[in-house]
Amino acid sequence: MFKDTVLSILEKDEYYISRCIQLAKQGTFAAMPNPSVGAVLVYKDKIIGEGFTSAYGGAHAEVNAIASVRNPELLKESTLYVSLEPCSHFGKTPPCCDLVIAKQIPRVVVGTIDPFAKVCGMGIQKMKEAGIDVFVGVLEKACQQSNSRFFTFHQQKRPYIMLKWAESQDGFMAPLHKEEQKPFWLSNAYAKQLVHQWRSQEMAFLVGTKTVLEDNPSLTTRSWFGKNPIRLYLDRNGSIPTSFAIHSQEAQTLCITANKEAISTDKVTYYYADFDQDLVHQICAILYNLQIMSVVIEGGTQTIQHFIQAGLWDEARIFISDSMLKEGIKAPTLHTWNSKETQVISTNQLHILHAK
Repeated sequence: MFKDTVLSILEKDEYYISRCIQLAKQGTFAAMPNPSVGAVLVYKDKIIGEGFTSAYGGAHAEVNAIASVRNPELLKESTLYVSLEPCSHFGKTPPCCDLVIAKQIPRVVVGTIDPFAKVCGMGIQKMKEAGIDVFVGVLEKACQQSNSRFFTFHQQKRPYIMLKWAESQDGFMAPLHKEEQKPFWLSNAYAKQLVHQWRSQEMAFLVGTKTVLEDNPSLTTRSWFGKNPIRLYLDRNGSIPTSFAIHSQEAQTLCITANKEAISTDKVTYYYADFDQDLVHQICAILYNLQIMSVVIEGGTQTIQHFIQAGLWDEARIFISDSMLKEGIKAPTLHTWNSKETQVISTNQLHILHAK
């Protein structure tokens, strides 16, 4: 595998941890609210087993990697590489560090410590106490970025927040007046399909009252095969009828309202917030308590701008259309960001901005 050069131990560790990160990406969305981890087992510079985290409730990466090894006897002379610290507590599955110890794996290389309070170094400590040689912190930043939703949720006590909108070449989101009560699409069909793919991947999508009343959106994955997200909307005074598309039985629907008397039904569950106070932080607190790890703020302009002004966003995904509106509802304004990447989606451009 390492052809003409003899790599140092650290170079080898980085090589295999980078493979763990690749594997982890395959399970990112299905694993939530768990982290997606990649695991690699190496015997004499040869990979003998690999795995990543199964869908939520299923086996973890270490279990899948160990199960993939054809000759279990080799585990006693192998190194286990994992992008995130093996868990040390009983959750949906038994502790992974117990399995590592039971299989007598002598060396474990960990990309980064698990920020979850029930783990957070305890898996590493338990393995060390069992006599395993544990090395921590290889490609640490990259490992954390591969689980940005999980780390944001546990370190900042809020979901990972993505802002999403489409705007015309001249900076408008929609015309001032519409003839029909349905979403106005500036982006093309390919961009629309991509948005529906995002809906299948992230845990929740949130829209404001005006967007629901004017567009009557369903917020489902009609143009993509996959699960529907949790649908969230704001409705201060209970002005949205239960006959609207967002209340269909296709997906779970939550409403954040100022009406303390609102009664939850089989169509919608209500959560109270004081709309005269800091609403954005209240929304984040509600979603955190509901274990919602990621949320896309899809509209409208005012709702998105509130999150921008509060400094509570991690990504902005902005479609730039090839059309001009000349007048209309102005798109939100982002003045600062840390990094930016651009993709071409047929006739549209997609700008992905990262807050940090």
